[in-house]
Amino acid sequence: MDARTSAAATATEQQQPDFGRMFEMVTSFWVARAVHAATALGLPDRVAEGPRTAAELATATGTDPRSLHRLLRALAGVGVLAVDAAGRYTTTPLGDTLRTDVPGSLASFVQLELGAAHHGTWGLLADSVRSGQPVFEAASGHPIWEYFERTPEMADHLGKAMTGLTAMVADAVLEVFDFSPYGKVVDVGGGEGGFLSAILGAHPGTEGVVFDLPHVVANGRARIADAGLADRCELIGGSFFEKVPEGGDLYTMKWVLHDWNDESSVEILKSVRRAMPADGRLLVVDTVVPEDGAFSPSKIIDLNMMVLSGGQERTAEEFRTLLDAAGFTLTRILPTASPSSVVEATPTP
Repeated sequence: MDARTSAAATATEQQQPDFGRMFEMVTSFWVARAVHAATALGLPDRVAEGPRTAAELATATGTDPRSLHRLLRALAGVGVLAVDAAGRYTTTPLGDTLRTDVPGSLASFVQLELGAAHHGTWGLLADSVRSGQPVFEAASGHPIWEYFERTPEMADHLGKAMTGLTAMVADAVLEVFDFSPYGKVVDVGGGEGGFLSAILGAHPGTEGVVFDLPHVVANGRARIADAGLADRCELIGGSFFEKVPEGGDLYTMKWVLHDWNDESSVEILKSVRRAMPADGRLLVVDTVVPEDGAFSPSKIIDLNMMVLSGGQERTAEEFRTLLDAAGFTLTRILPTASPSSVVEATPTP
């Protein structure tokens, strides 16, 4: 075999279909559904109390012993649980993320993302690609924000999920941005106050405002009080399409703009711009989509926003264009240890 023939053979081998990897990708949702079932049944909390057999856990959870055994066996196989020689299941560092009693718990995130509405929405991804429109309403019967207003249980999961995820990104943001020069931070679309709580906790001389829909901030009052921040943090309900609280020298928006299309995002940004002083500063915490073809979590998160709300993750240039249209100048983008970056902007003179 000459060199040319050998090179052709090697190229052919390299181009063989990768069936194994594709099988893993397609069936990965089976593992996700097992994790959802475990969380719905409260298994991570149960095994955290002490080693339990499948039979003991079946009694505690009111489930079929044989079926639960099969679920537990699968969960142990992927490291969510551990099992000893006596058949007793215990927790693992991976499974601990699903406990409801740990800071940053992902239990509600699992229930939110793998609940019927969200999971069904992803089932209509091809329809969203065909139409260019979100498909959450087709899957759930209501537009996404109306859905949460109508389903208090899922709204509660949403609040807890965002708090849990915020715990992961807040430290990463605090590592790359210095909040100490700012006396008052207004967190627009701040949910239940998790992100602002982290900022105020790290900077005792700073005051803050959490601004979100009235029913959302109502859920955050106890959280702010429990954090000992009630004297430095005000919670205000309203719509950021209409008016944003004035008086801040730093305005933050974490995971807000990615919920909305460009037209709505410009409206939100203009509302923030009207509330800001000329020397104020804006921080947008979102993922920034790289321009190359490499994998990035932002590209998958972008699909999630597309099917849910018609929002999107954006490239650096798309952020620049968006901010410019609303009267801001993009000053820098700071990557963090999390998938999110800090997009910094100032009012354009």
